[in-house]
Amino acid sequence: MNEKLYQLALELIPGIGDVNAKNLIAYCGSASAIFKSTKSQLNKIPGIGPERIETLKSSTYLNESEKIINDCQKKNIDIHHFTDSTYPSKLKQAIDAPNIIYAKGDVNKWSRVLAIVGTRNSTEYGEAVTSKIVEDSRSLNAVIVSGLAYGIDITAHRAALKNNIPTIGVLAGGLDKIYPSLHKKQAEEMIETGGLISENPPGTKPEAHFFPARNRIIAGMSDAVIVVEAAKKGGALITANIADSYNKTVFAVPGDLSNKYSEGCNYLIRNQKALLYTGVNDLKYHLNWDDEHSPAASKPDFTTLPPEDQKIAGILSEYKNGIPIDELSWRTQIPVNQLAGNLLNLEFQGLVKSLPGKKYKLV
Repeated sequence: MNEKLYQLALELIPGIGDVNAKNLIAYCGSASAIFKSTKSQLNKIPGIGPERIETLKSSTYLNESEKIINDCQKKNIDIHHFTDSTYPSKLKQAIDAPNIIYAKGDVNKWSRVLAIVGTRNSTEYGEAVTSKIVEDSRSLNAVIVSGLAYGIDITAHRAALKNNIPTIGVLAGGLDKIYPSLHKKQAEEMIETGGLISENPPGTKPEAHFFPARNRIIAGMSDAVIVVEAAKKGGALITANIADSYNKTVFAVPGDLSNKYSEGCNYLIRNQKALLYTGVNDLKYHLNWDDEHSPAASKPDFTTLPPEDQKIAGILSEYKNGIPIDELSWRTQIPVNQLAGNLLNLEFQGLVKSLPGKKYKLV
């Protein structure tokens, strides 16, 4: 717990931020080592500056950290640091992942994670589709993640609870400030088999600026994001764009052309920022997810391919959600024009599939 005290204190210091904190820990070896370093030692760290050094030598944030830890213990809230094995492994891959998350329940034992997001002003159609997605996904043994908000979010959580599927809610405020309060009952039920997550300590009110930041956690935790009913501007589109930037697979459910809360989904599909979602088979195909009890598919043999194609396959195997062709060209050192021909040949052989946004992945 001593190290946790320093990890949390580092997070509380204004101006440090998640990326700088990770760099400091990488430089010094641990959070406690940062606080215990002398001023002359800290001066050698690039970008830290004299003001932050003075802050690090103050006991103010250590005292505040201790109060938060005691509060979490009283409220049965776990604190997970980026370096902990209990921190969600998929979220670690996001460059701007929070250093500290507060959680209730088990939030890191899931090999398959599916996020479902959408408008707070859902229609009967949107809610029916959401419930159907969750119900159909039961055989895939995936946990359902959403934001506990009105509309599509809470519909996804309720459908998961109804079908005995674990579900995780990502909150904008502290875990003792369930918002909206109307969903407190569902939140408590979710802890039994899934959990709740926030990057904000107990007592934090769910202010407006916390919600966009919350969306990156939803995207980062997931293998794929499905958008069900969304306006052209709003949280669901933010989550979809973040997920795309993380190279996650994004799906969108097509909607009524006359409904403004279908504009966002139709926009994502039209601009190839999301795959068209028509049913659970889309998840199986694009994510290579078989039913839980299906026999494991045999892995293709790439050793018979020409050396250049073997190199391409090797890089693609590192990016199960796909990699842009430009990045693949850089990784393989194969010119884009030539690479496009290689990929087309591999696609004809059923080894590679193309994705929206000029991305490619192994089948």
